[in-house]
Amino acid sequence: MTLLVAFLAITINFLIPRAMPGDPIEQQLSQLSATSGGNVGDIQAMVKAYRERFGLDKPLWRQYLNYLSDVARGDWGYSLTNYPERVSDVLRAGLPWTLALLGTATLLSFSIGTLLGGLLAWPGSSRWVHVLGVPVILLSAVPYFILGILLMFAFALSFPLLPVAGGYPFGFTPAWNWATVGYMALHAVLPAMSIILASIGTWAIAMRGMVISVRGEDYILLAEAKGLSARRVFLAYGLRNALLPQLTHLALTLSHIVSGAILVEVIFAYPGIGYRLYQAIHAKDYFVIQGIVLLLSVSIAFTMLLMDLLYPLIDPRIRPGRQNK
Repeated sequence: MTLLVAFLAITINFLIPRAMPGDPIEQQLSQLSATSGGNVGDIQAMVKAYRERFGLDKPLWRQYLNYLSDVARGDWGYSLTNYPERVSDVLRAGLPWTLALLGTATLLSFSIGTLLGGLLAWPGSSRWVHVLGVPVILLSAVPYFILGILLMFAFALSFPLLPVAGGYPFGFTPAWNWATVGYMALHAVLPAMSIILASIGTWAIAMRGMVISVRGEDYILLAEAKGLSARRVFLAYGLRNALLPQLTHLALTLSHIVSGAILVEVIFAYPGIGYRLYQAIHAKDYFVIQGIVLLLSVSIAFTMLLMDLLYPLIDPRIRPGRQNK
């Protein structure tokens, strides 16, 4: 099933960009002609030459076969708008930024929201948990890009405590050193805060409902009758048994971080995959769109496969052959 999903994703990924109206090469050359005062020569001849160079002059079925062959060899082609930059270079440049920002933000919001949701549903929780839960859940109704704009206005414009946008200061050259790490962390604070604040409530609401559904199960009552501590009953019997659907949601969310929280990255001009996907769609850059969306689709398929393999380790009740014993 995973291989079938990956094959269908590759096929749809090939067809969708070509369904977009307009010719990307003609659009790029027309823009170049407009900015250079029309001194770029015969545009139609250049369009024909570039279409031949990128294989876009061939029939659709031939382009599809070439695309399958290139993907199998790991060759995702060149960027149409930044030729001769390769799509693999685009992915290598943006992927670490997105993984660092969204991976950290997603895991933090999942951990905080899951624990908070479990405590909200568990009897005997502190009153402060419920006081804190109300504003957190209310924030889940606010889109993360709206929160990003509000945070930018508050902490970057009204009170300039944090950078407005970008991944590092203007004129700074990133390198593998602590200065780069510090600048990256500082510039990631606002976009990460917008994602975390908007996501904690969603995780908490989902976990609260699942903990309520398992709270009256026999194994909970047995654990309490055996005199186990309230903390152990909550963590080992309540939270663990309610965690499976939450982990499925986490797997889907983590697989989507390859594409990035596009609007957050656009608002903060953060140099991740999401921002580059936005630029590629705007410029009709077929090959970059294909590369990023393919990476997203395949990562979703294989993340779900990984979760299917990990489920029996988390919950022994669903191990193969368990029902026959």
